[in-house]
Amino acid sequence: MRVLVAEDDKVMSQLICATLMGAGHQAIPAFDGASTMMAAIRKPPPDVIVLDLQMPAGDGAATLTKLKASTRTALIPVVVVSGTKDPKLRDSVRGLGAATFIEKPIVPEEFLAVVEGYGPRKG
Repeated sequence: MRVLVAEDDKVMSQLICATLMGAGHQAIPAFDGASTMMAAIRKPPPDVIVLDLQMPAGDGAATLTKLKASTRTALIPVVVVSGTKDPKLRDSVRGLGAATFIEKPIVPEEFLAVVEGYGPRKG
């Protein structure tokens, strides 16, 4: 599975990418909203996008809105990962089109199970 990891914190990006690669997936890092959009429209497209909300060059909410507005990326599931504790945020990002919301710090095994649940079905 190809997973685009949009996370500006280098340590968190490395943790997420290592978790995905350790399970046999391809992790494609992006560090801001602009590079996330560029990576999302490349061929082949990612199967899932993991998106942090607080990033430079287009915050996560704006990036999510753009991803869901584009015919090239609208159907790619987006898993939002954020350290923000605002309980209204979960509903807000779902309203923007996110598949689900995971709070930081992530638990690698639980994170992996959620992301794999949105990937392509085998069989």
